[in-house]
Amino acid sequence: MGALLREALRTRGGRLPPKVSLAHLPTPLDHLSVSHFPSGAPSVFVKRDDCTGLAFGGNKARKLEFLLADAENKQADIVLTVGAIQSNHVRQTIAAARASGTDVEVFLVDMVDRKSASYRTSGNRFLDEIMGARVHACSTDDASSAIKERLLELEKEERTPYFIPGGGSSPVGSLGYIVAAFELMEQAQNLDVKVDHVIHASSSCGTSAGLAAGFSLMDNPPSLHSILVASNDTSAAAKTIENFAHNSLALLGLDTSPRIRQPTLYTDYFGTAYGQPGAETVRAVRFAAERLGLLLDPVYTGKAFAGLLDLVAKDVFGANETVVFLHTGGVPALFAYEEEFGRR
Repeated sequence: MGALLREALRTRGGRLPPKVSLAHLPTPLDHLSVSHFPSGAPSVFVKRDDCTGLAFGGNKARKLEFLLADAENKQADIVLTVGAIQSNHVRQTIAAARASGTDVEVFLVDMVDRKSASYRTSGNRFLDEIMGARVHACSTDDASSAIKERLLELEKEERTPYFIPGGGSSPVGSLGYIVAAFELMEQAQNLDVKVDHVIHASSSCGTSAGLAAGFSLMDNPPSLHSILVASNDTSAAAKTIENFAHNSLALLGLDTSPRIRQPTLYTDYFGTAYGQPGAETVRAVRFAAERLGLLLDPVYTGKAFAGLLDLVAKDVFGANETVVFLHTGGVPALFAYEEEFGRR
């Protein structure tokens, strides 16, 4: 725990719940060359949460540190979770369970309309396979009932299952991004940089909630910009973020809970559906790779970076401001989307 978070908890009478050590922290905070952006653009940094380690890294590692500790506290002997066929969360959950010596089963939901062999067998799906998790394939319609049925079976077998929701998004999981919010601000302070804006991809809202909760504990925090990539329903997303954030702060046992500082939510870069990258996302992934040597994915960070580039072009951020792009990982999914980048 960094000094800024320790002081924030001390002054409010709170404490951080236990966590296990899974992630390589702190992750780097890298400055991007201004020469790659238009004249008058803000200063742009990248918070490299693709470098958390744990099976190619990603934002789920931070959440899983608290989720696996909660599972251990509840004496669970098997972890279950759910996600799309190319789920980054599923990949990291399997890795976390393996690292912790816990059995793991996953439910992969056929929720993205992609039939290519690369989507169905490579990328994250291949990594799931070589880590040896038991995989249950299901459709969107039967996922919930299949999970409930399996949980009941395990209980009848006198096992103690612990279910982690998709994306690791829950009040417990969001604790990871309360910690990340303070980690980022402490790094910026050490660099003598004032962070004005933080922008990131948001799907199941756990990362957004953690950041919103963390920033709510600070004086003069940055503005938070969440690029929605799984839904264009801003009302539902705002409610989920508010709920997770409040309940995460409650887990800290604070004497007084602050008002949650809601992020600005964007649906402009959602495209046609979750897991379906549009032309602007492909352009953003190529730009980051070719101009910055920065690898993004077509499902999450590519859409968020397309949003960053567009908001910069529209002068949403001032020339004297600093923007941090939170790279939430997902790079293994690139191999499942070869067709979008001209490969067959």
